[in-house]
Amino acid sequence: MTFRILSPSAAALVLSIAATSAFAQSTPAAAPEAAAPSSPAKKELVQRVLKLQQPGIERLATAMTEDPAVVLGGRASEIIAAKVPKDKQEAVAKEIQGEMQKYLKDTVPLVRKSAQQLAPVTIGPMLESKFSEEELRQVVALLESPAYAKYQQLSGEMQQALQAKLVADTRGTVEPRVQALEKAVGERLNTATGTASAAPKAAPKAAAKPAAK
Repeated sequence: MTFRILSPSAAALVLSIAATSAFAQSTPAAAPEAAAPSSPAKKELVQRVLKLQQPGIERLATAMTEDPAVVLGGRASEIIAAKVPKDKQEAVAKEIQGEMQKYLKDTVPLVRKSAQQLAPVTIGPMLESKFSEEELRQVVALLESPAYAKYQQLSGEMQQALQAKLVADTRGTVEPRVQALEKAVGERLNTATGTASAAPKAAPKAAAKPAAK
């Protein structure tokens, strides 16, 4: 088993989900709060927030679309290495790469468009009901801050740096344990089935990921 470096968009999504999950688990359930009153000014602020968050919404849609291709590419890489004659491996890999590029080119824009259409009817009502007008002004001020924009631009680079160091720091500890787990699971399956099948792998090996345009 080998670690797989995620793309910046996928890494951002994973870290965001992890942080949200940790916060939810550590925060006691609060009593339902009354919806904040609405107003034309408040609706306009919600639209400004949605517009400012559009790049993040598009990154989420892209990451969701890319993830199946990453997983499929990893599995295809293993199959090519194991079952395709060596003199044909490169050609088959290029063909699969082409299929993935076509998938991303055709699918990413569709998912992004859907995300843009759904955001106002999903995120919009939540912002309008959960935030006061003054709170929304503060959110807009934060999102429009040059310092925050700079931080956002660097977030992918920072996450990649952390992930690379984390992989290097923990590989020696994690990989032997994963290999031991794979061996133990394989032995139990062999005992249960009475066969000597190969141990299952915890994750596919990394495959070159096509860039989303």
